[in-house]
Amino acid sequence: MTRLRAVHYLMLTPAQFLLVAFVLLPSVFVAWMSLNQWSMTAEPVFVGLANYAKILADRTFWRAAMNTFVVVNIVVYGEMALGLGLAFLLAGWMPGKRILIALLIAPYAVTEVSAVVMWRYVFEPDIGMANWALQQIGLGQLDWTGDPIDALVLVSVLSVWIHTPFTFLLLYAAVTTIPGEQVEAAHIDGAGAWQTFRYVKLPAIMPALLIALMFRYITAMRVFGEVWLLTEGGPARLTEVLAVYLYREAFRYHSFGVGAATGVAMLAISLAIAIPYLHQMYRRMFGHART
Repeated sequence: MTRLRAVHYLMLTPAQFLLVAFVLLPSVFVAWMSLNQWSMTAEPVFVGLANYAKILADRTFWRAAMNTFVVVNIVVYGEMALGLGLAFLLAGWMPGKRILIALLIAPYAVTEVSAVVMWRYVFEPDIGMANWALQQIGLGQLDWTGDPIDALVLVSVLSVWIHTPFTFLLLYAAVTTIPGEQVEAAHIDGAGAWQTFRYVKLPAIMPALLIALMFRYITAMRVFGEVWLLTEGGPARLTEVLAVYLYREAFRYHSFGVGAATGVAMLAISLAIAIPYLHQMYRRMFGHART
């Protein structure tokens, strides 16, 4: 048994080495950098928590944090609702299902930059087809170049379009593995469509749903390309998100310490979001082992 365990540890060594080299060490370096005042033209000077105090006293940081919170929640829950609905819709029989699934996951094959540029021209206020269509049906134009709310709405819609295929694939795989005998037993017992979904289907896919929520929350926290390529955080930095704020501080103002402190703050927020979901997944997957 000891020899077998040693072989297991040896086989895991390459993966552990990669994690240490490309995750742990860079994270430690960023944490150290956040405690220093550092630019490209000067040596690092230890300043303790001064960088954290600076970002916490910066109104732009809090505006970026609020924008990130709004966009992330719209994107994540919009994706969950859309992905879950499509997963249940396509789990049953329907004509042309394979073609529909291919069309649904096609946006995931488009690079983020290409998608943003395409959507930017489609929603161009002067010549964009989408804005023209909105105006024709009386909804008015989406003035994302001058209105920060419209810009954040467009960022959210674009992000949902790009990332829904990931959520859909996770949930579709879970929905197709729901035991048919449980659903049939619920119908025999007189359960309606909503009761079957609430008490049979939803618990069966809950682990996959929690995993999708956790992954999308963490990745959505890093939203950058959609905002930067559309507005660069403008007008007047009103559409900045935390990733854009970090980029400006580190690579525009060359304040690497403040940028690193922003990155650590984003990591702390991501961990705060992930821990409850991890706890729920642990209880659902391994809680029965204690009984």
